[in-house]
Amino acid sequence: MTKIAWGWLIAVAAVLVQLALSGTGAAEVLDRIVAEVNDDIITMSELQNMAKAVQAQSGVKPTGQMDKRIQREMLEALIDRKLAKAEAKRRGITLPPKEADEALSRFKQRNNIPDDEALAKALANQGLSLKEFKQQIADQIIQDRLLTMTVGSKITIVEAEVRRIYEERFKKGGVQIHLATVRMPFPPGSTDEQKEEIKQKAESILMDVRRGVPFTQAAGKLSLTLTDVGFVSQSDLDPRLAEYLEKLKPKEVAPVATPEGLQLIQMVGRRSGETRSFEEVAPEIRRMLTQQEMEKQFTEWVKNLREKAHVKIML
Repeated sequence: MTKIAWGWLIAVAAVLVQLALSGTGAAEVLDRIVAEVNDDIITMSELQNMAKAVQAQSGVKPTGQMDKRIQREMLEALIDRKLAKAEAKRRGITLPPKEADEALSRFKQRNNIPDDEALAKALANQGLSLKEFKQQIADQIIQDRLLTMTVGSKITIVEAEVRRIYEERFKKGGVQIHLATVRMPFPPGSTDEQKEEIKQKAESILMDVRRGVPFTQAAGKLSLTLTDVGFVSQSDLDPRLAEYLEKLKPKEVAPVATPEGLQLIQMVGRRSGETRSFEEVAPEIRRMLTQQEMEKQFTEWVKNLREKAHVKIML
């Protein structure tokens, strides 16, 4: 299968931990404790479910030394998650059910998922239920609020840095990427064999494209339809996805996972976008810098939590 940027996938899995914690699909795993975190524990089934998130992002399973390294990174992320969740509970940070429902609706809209039934089918492929997924979204929002409460007041954005980023990335219109995609969803309730068949088809298309076969023709051989997305602003994409696509050369195709299956994305070309004024872009840049600095500060804050906590790793 195609080589995947595992570091990027781990970052996604760590941020979107709602895909990674306790699910119901680990009945076949011989459960054992892999870490103690104060009065709480982390089990192998939790770690296995986080592995599912990474596999869902890539469509392949790491093996050998890579598997061990990624597993340890996921365990470290879960430990931090446990510490943060306990601290949020201690501080009385909660999320009303209505806000959790609204967050779930935004998730479906961003991922073009029509309704709860379609989302539930996609989650079932990963061994997760809709109820569990909704809870993990709520947990992520609570952690974001904890982040704001603990480090938000420490963040200072220097206007010179805002201006520098504007001059480098936006003054000349930024970058727009022309994308073409082929969706390859997993069938509802699909088996491992059916998923593997989809992955093999994706690999077949990727190999054809590398040999010089046009993307449309390679997809057409398998009766798949190519969608020309057109130009999208690179700044409008998730930063991790933008970084992933930025490494692609014109006409190159790469696999990206969605909650429903696989998607092959071709970077058709790049161009400069329309010029936007500093006043228009500055709030967007400030939000980006604030988020980056908060995540950095939060990482240090969690380190302090770990120094005071009882953490025992048994992996």
